[in-house]
Parts: sequence; structure tokens; C-alpha cells
Amino acid sequence: MTSPSAQRRALVTGGSGDLGGAICRRLAADGLHVIVHANANLARAQEVVAAIHHEGGSAEAVAFDVADGEATAAAIEALLADGPVQVLVNNAGIHADAPLAGMSDAQWKRVVDVSLHGFFHVTRPLLLPMARTRWGRIVSVSSVAAVLGNRGQANYAAAKAALHGASKSLAREMASRGISVNVVAPGVVAGRMAAEAFPPEQIKQMVPAGRAGTPDEVAALVAFLCGDEAGYINGQVIGINGGMG
Repeated sequence: MTSPSAQRRALVTGGSGDLGGAICRRLAADGLHVIVHANANLARAQEVVAAIHHEGGSAEAVAFDVADGEATAAAIEALLADGPVQVLVNNAGIHADAPLAGMSDAQWKRVVDVSLHGFFHVTRPLLLPMARTRWGRIVSVSSVAAVLGNRGQANYAAAKAALHGASKSLAREMASRGISVNVVAPGVVAGRMAAEAFPPEQIKQMVPAGRAGTPDEVAALVAFLCGDEAGYINGQVIGINGGMG
């Protein structure tokens, strides 16, 4: 294995969850040094790091609130002291579901803060160091809810749909520097979040494929977009949803 200094470094926000952990493990298996981010639960990020180390990969853990601009800036500055981060996966996101008529200010703002403002806080300071290397990959994880809408998720759908516009604009700004910016929009993905929200019979009715996707299936798509072969895929929103739309 190459030394960490020779490896490309990848930051995965929300890397301690079901989907984020799968993405981290896949990127590490592809030879990247993975920075596994958690919001507050550093121990969960360290569990993902331990699993990566057990498989022979390279990783470290970090914890900060992406919605907190100052905390994020300090954490990113510390990470950049070791060199540029050339791969960024914006996977952090939270749910606070309610019909819009009954949604609180706090529910609306916290979801937008994490998914949208978090994207800005994390991505902006990484761009110029990435551009100086003339190579970079940015992938943001959205949701089928941002494409089709979903009852009770106006806040989540709005925040994730905003990533589509931001990513398409950023792709135009950075493409000449060898940097691609894309969005992956999963449908129902197996894990704690889906298990709480969707009973199996409902999944069969909602998803033409008749099943939930797996975190590893989404991770495979993200990993491809983060690789050398995907350099000409830029400014795209790619659904991975079993045919939902």
C-alpha cells in the first residue's frame, strides 16, 4: 500500500452512519485515505475507521457540526495542514419530518442548516487547495425526495434539491481545473432510517424493483464518480432508486 502522503485523501461527511460508513469502506478499499466525519458521536466514526484498518485500509476520524461555520472552518483548516483533500463526499443530512402546515421553525431550519449550509461550510474551504492539484471529485448525496417530493419532507426535499442547483453551478466553475461535481440521489436504502420510515409492504408498492437498495450499491456509484474514469461526468444528478423516477 502507498504511504498516506502519496494517497489521495477523501472526506466523507456523515461517514459514521449506515450509508456513510459503506461509502467510507468502499473508498478505502479503492486505496484512498478516508477521513470519516461524525457530527458529535466520534466513537461511531472511530468504529468505521477500525473496520477500515481491519481490512487493510487507511482512515482517520473527525467530529464537528457541519451546520456550525466556525467549527467547520477550524476542523477543515486542521485537515488541510496535512495537504489537500481531493475527494469530498457531502453525505451529512438529517430528517425532521412533519407536514409543512405543522412544521416548526426549528424543524425547517435545522434540516436546511445541515444539508445545505453544511455543504457550503465544508466545500468552500477545500476548493482552492483542490484546484491547485488540478484534480478533484465532489459528490453530494441527495434523495429521490428532492426529485419527486415526499409527504412530510418539504424541508428535507428543499435542502437536498438546493444541492442540485449548487452542484451544477459549482461544476461549471471548477471543471477547467479537473474537478467534477455531481449528485447521487438514492431512493429507499436499507438501514436504520429506512426501517423506521417504510414497512416492507410499503417498499414493494413504492419501488418498482420491489426492494430497498443497499448501502453498498449506493457506495459503488459514489466510488465510481470519485475515480479517474468518471472525470467527464460532471454537473449531473444521478438517481439510484430501483426505478422510482
